[in-house]
Amino acid sequence: MPDLAPPLIAWYRDNARELPWRAPGFGAWGVLVSEFMLQQTPVARVIPHLEAWLTRWPTPAALAAEPPAAAVHQWANLGYPRRALWLHRAAVEITERHGGEVPRDVDELLALTGIGDYTARAVAVFAYGDRHPVVDTNTRRVLARALDGRAQPGPPARTDLAAMDGLLPRADDEAAVMNAATMELGATVCVARTPRCEICPVSGVCAWRAAGFPDTGDRRRKQARYEGSDRQVRGVILRALRDAAPEPLLELQLAPDWPDPVQRDRALDSLIADGLVEAADGWARLPTGR
Repeated sequence: MPDLAPPLIAWYRDNARELPWRAPGFGAWGVLVSEFMLQQTPVARVIPHLEAWLTRWPTPAALAAEPPAAAVHQWANLGYPRRALWLHRAAVEITERHGGEVPRDVDELLALTGIGDYTARAVAVFAYGDRHPVVDTNTRRVLARALDGRAQPGPPARTDLAAMDGLLPRADDEAAVMNAATMELGATVCVARTPRCEICPVSGVCAWRAAGFPDTGDRRRKQARYEGSDRQVRGVILRALRDAAPEPLLELQLAPDWPDPVQRDRALDSLIADGLVEAADGWARLPTGR
């Protein structure tokens, strides 16, 4: 296996983007919030929302003290609003179980609502400096090309963690930089389409480049079309409730012009099932309780 760490770490220290969560002393709560927001949302959209969120709720306890509706409202147009509800629940759990301090242990992080393997490891590494492999979509693409000679990674697998762990330096601080550097390379250079191989710091040992950039297929799951989807009508309903908050709206006032009333009702039912909307006697509102 090629030693990617030295060139990647050197490249990262010269080329890393200045992002809020990379600033010294940013704090574990800020890192956790940023990781929730960055799931399936571009960095440029996240940054202003993150700043507003941490200004309003600088600690988990500050968020936990407010109703879930406040989190859903503040989430605005970030998409996948269940993340807001999960983040609120995680803040309550952090406050009640951990004295308001984001835990460091991966298993304790995994026990919080909405936190999966990637987020738990990311917090442990980027907030606390512990040595764990952290693998996101960008990392997996770099590994697939540099190590396996494939144009795109396959579906996520536990072997991804083992592969990344094998590349990490032994020192905790160097391992954290290596994790960040691999993500950064995938986000800015080794991108899914038109990769910038001419400036890649590991192009000399890249198996995909050495093989002549073969088209090895793309087994990634395609995202469903947004226009006309249940996701879109869910967003329309939530936007109406956010605009009306804290007052409720009649269910008949939610997406009244949506062309498919059956789909609209299905979307509302799914929002209620997810805990994003409370409904009673024909009225609906953002959630008020825990």
